[in-house]
Amino acid sequence: MTQTAFLNPSDAVVSTHAGTIAGDRFQVLDSWRGICALLVALFHFPTPSVISQSSFIGSSYLFVDFFFVLSGFVIASSYADRLGRPEEVARFALVRFGRIYPLHLVMLAAFAAFELLRLVLPQLHGTGAAPFTGGSDLKSLAANLLLLQGVGFEDRLTWNAPSWSISAEFFAYLLFAGVVFIAGARAWIWFVAAAVTAPLFLLGFSTHHMDVSYDFGFIRCLYGFSLGALLAWFQHDSIAGARQVLVANGPRVSWTLAEIIMVAVIVLFVSLAGDNDAGIAAPLVFALALFLFAHEGGWISALLRTPFMLTLGALSYSIYMVHIFVQARLINVAGLVERKLGLGLIGDIVLRGGPATGFGPGWTGTVAIVVMLAATIAMSWITWRLVEMPAMAWFRRLSKRI
Repeated sequence: MTQTAFLNPSDAVVSTHAGTIAGDRFQVLDSWRGICALLVALFHFPTPSVISQSSFIGSSYLFVDFFFVLSGFVIASSYADRLGRPEEVARFALVRFGRIYPLHLVMLAAFAAFELLRLVLPQLHGTGAAPFTGGSDLKSLAANLLLLQGVGFEDRLTWNAPSWSISAEFFAYLLFAGVVFIAGARAWIWFVAAAVTAPLFLLGFSTHHMDVSYDFGFIRCLYGFSLGALLAWFQHDSIAGARQVLVANGPRVSWTLAEIIMVAVIVLFVSLAGDNDAGIAAPLVFALALFLFAHEGGWISALLRTPFMLTLGALSYSIYMVHIFVQARLINVAGLVERKLGLGLIGDIVLRGGPATGFGPGWTGTVAIVVMLAATIAMSWITWRLVEMPAMAWFRRLSKRI
């Protein structure tokens, strides 16, 4: 199984957050993105700890579908009535490209630089493939530069592996813009068709249930994206009105109870559906969760609006894009320390039934998880400030010239 997850880049014409309602934001959805980003990082981190081996973390690749749904909701909320002219479509494509590509390019450069370092320093070769071979070859580098790694051009996960979903997402953006431009108010019919046929396709042709990426990743993306777009198409205004009343009046017991139940449903569903065909319902479950938490009516929503949680939301795209690189370098550093001091930090482990190289059992794995999360968040803050924010501002200025 490929078992990689995706963190959707937030929609942003006027902000970096998950969505806007008349200048306001779905702040709770921002925070959910941050939480899911950290769950994705935990999912990929190789340790034999109870955390890593739990069924919930072991199936957290399904959260990719949460973000596909969220992306469709946000994009449709912001653009469903703003793509009627060719120049509007061009501005949309440029802004979306500017949202996802600069950080993708920076991380590709970081991975390529490390391959060059491995080429120069044989002691860094390790037991893996030789530099610039396997999933890090030059052919795959070209596909990644062209954002083709998630739409069927590759036969494996390559380079910054989770970026397959960035590729699928970008082409979903273009398809959305084309459908809305051509069909206008009737575009929802096409999204209904996609939301119905995509899961049938996956059930019929995927041997890994919902766990597809480089092969059928675009179909998987289209499924969740279409559901999110339909939710925005028919419920955006009612959510906006209800949300303003709920936030103004403060959290309510009934909404808090509903939020607690929804969180329990998500945890139970992800834990049970990750390795079977029940996972095909993931976008439906997450669409329901998105609808509930978009109202921001309960105490869980109030907690998710705290500054710390909103900061995690702002960093979520960077967390997703940097965490594999950070994790790999932590393993490299631990391996060097192990050879110098003989501490036994790194070794062969069994991760969810398969062989892997990672941190050892006991306290070693738990401490490594804490260090990994801290390092990932720190690195994400740097890339958010130095790459994401300047790039978004530059592309927005450029789009205004069209």
